Amino acid sequence: MEPVTLTTERLVLRPFRPADAAAVHAACQDPDIPRWTTVPFPYTRTHAEDFVGPHTTRGWREGTTYTFAVTLKEDGRPAGDGTLVGSAGLVRLTQLAPPERLAELGYWTAKEHRGRGYTVEAARAIVRWAFTGLGVERMEWYAEAGNEASRAVALKTGFRMEGTVRAKIPRGGTRRDAWAASLLPSDLGLPSETPYLPYEERAVRAAAQQPTGNG
Repeated sequence: MEPVTLTTERLVLRPFRPADAAAVHAACQDPDIPRWTTVPFPYTRTHAEDFVGPHTTRGWREGTTYTFAVTLKEDGRPAGDGTLVGSAGLVRLTQLAPPERLAELGYWTAKEHRGRGYTVEAARAIVRWAFTGLGVERMEWYAEAGNEASRAVALKTGFRMEGTVRAKIPRGGTRRDAWAASLLPSDLGLPSETPYLPYEERAVRAAAQQPTGNG
């Protein structure tokens, strides 16, 4: 699909540009980013140039990842030209088509911009766009168990924790547990094409349809 731009009160979420390479390279020198994400380590300028160019362009074109540069709205600067805060978007989109309609949210934030609510603001904009513009009916979030900062963002975005998935993440020659959470359109008061029928509701309906045994 063609890349899109989203705006919030403080942010412009736009496609990455080649000129973003220096800022991405600088941000990813923070060891916490490769520690908790799939960002390579050590992270080189070549990695950054590929990420802001061919990698993200290919993701939009082929429908595999929809990645946004999260930038600040700044007085005196054109929209989208503000300071880079981080990256956020939809990943692993192989199940975006019906009937699955699944997507996964991913993000990282430059160290100097953490703790200001920018990532939550960006995440809320992306999931709302996914629900209303892409027809997503289940948004998923995963992080290596122990990533408290990422979990805090997910919870503030509205995700509901679903538990720990064993051995989901391969890292450093080992397999690590992951925390899992989900967000549904109905959690945000939004409709979805396929109605959600929770287990509890199905159980009540099934019980109501059972014969009473009095006949």
